[in-house]
Amino acid sequence: MKLEILQVPDCPNVPLLERRLEQALADEPVEWDLHHRVIDDPQSAASAGMTGSPTLLIDGRDPFGEPGQAPSVSCRLYRDARGGIDGAPSVAALRAALGLAPLALTEAPRPLGECCAGDTSAAAELGASRGRATPTGPAEIVVHKAILRSFAAHGAPPSPDDLETVAERFESSAAQVLGQLHAADVIRLDATGHVQSAYPFSAFPTRHHVRLASGVNVYAMCAIDALGIPAMLDIDVIIDTADSTSAAPITVTVHNGQAVADPATAVVFVGAQSAQGPSADVCCNHLNFFSDRRSAQAWADDNPRVTGGIVDLADATRLGAMIFGPLLIRSD
Repeated sequence: MKLEILQVPDCPNVPLLERRLEQALADEPVEWDLHHRVIDDPQSAASAGMTGSPTLLIDGRDPFGEPGQAPSVSCRLYRDARGGIDGAPSVAALRAALGLAPLALTEAPRPLGECCAGDTSAAAELGASRGRATPTGPAEIVVHKAILRSFAAHGAPPSPDDLETVAERFESSAAQVLGQLHAADVIRLDATGHVQSAYPFSAFPTRHHVRLASGVNVYAMCAIDALGIPAMLDIDVIIDTADSTSAAPITVTVHNGQAVADPATAVVFVGAQSAQGPSADVCCNHLNFFSDRRSAQAWADDNPRVTGGIVDLADATRLGAMIFGPLLIRSD
């Protein structure tokens, strides 16, 4: 069996894929050879059948390919059995692709908090960290949804006074519930206790201006947040943003969940600093659109302390939908 990994130079998810391949094939009476092919331009990616790095070919075929996936030299994201995003297929998925019987005990899910450089992509960690930052109690869930709906309807958050009646239904106060949401990094409050942001929305202008089909204008905290708004609200949007290096304008139109950019070469850099803290502080400044891969790579080279990778628009849109799509579906 011939296994070939198509990758960009120094792809951080290749070691993860190699390790999982070894786990999937351990103690199996299968002869296999693993080769690597380094690809760094779109033309070579198209010729090789690479739809993002890393792409695994098994006897020349990509078993994880999806209809409509375009050739790409950006980071490739894989969805696991629980709907999460990861930088490589799971051991169970690899065994299925290799034609091997399922293991009696598959690999245990990695706790969401266990994530380090080289073990998963920045996109996977972003999905995990945002997944952790969700309201849990009934009061928090209802108040959180009221905040999101206010942004969607009016382009601005409600005041603490506006939320007092909602909080009183749960024998609480708006200040107490807002404080709990702030502590869990579900929202961010300013010094006066007013809502400053509620991912994906910002109460203040940012680089990412989002025009909803309803006519409401909002601002998003980052590129992934902007791309998650249409899935969360089930609405078409136009995102007006700019390249973080050149300031060249970028327009992204999302219609029926499909994103199209002008320029068509636009990509997203998904990164984070190696620090603990709210997403607004350690992630949002490093989740941006770029006019093309070269511009994104130049920014990454100039910011070596920011770990992450370049993601094509389709994968970035899927990531945004995965993070924000369910937020208004949860029961009150």
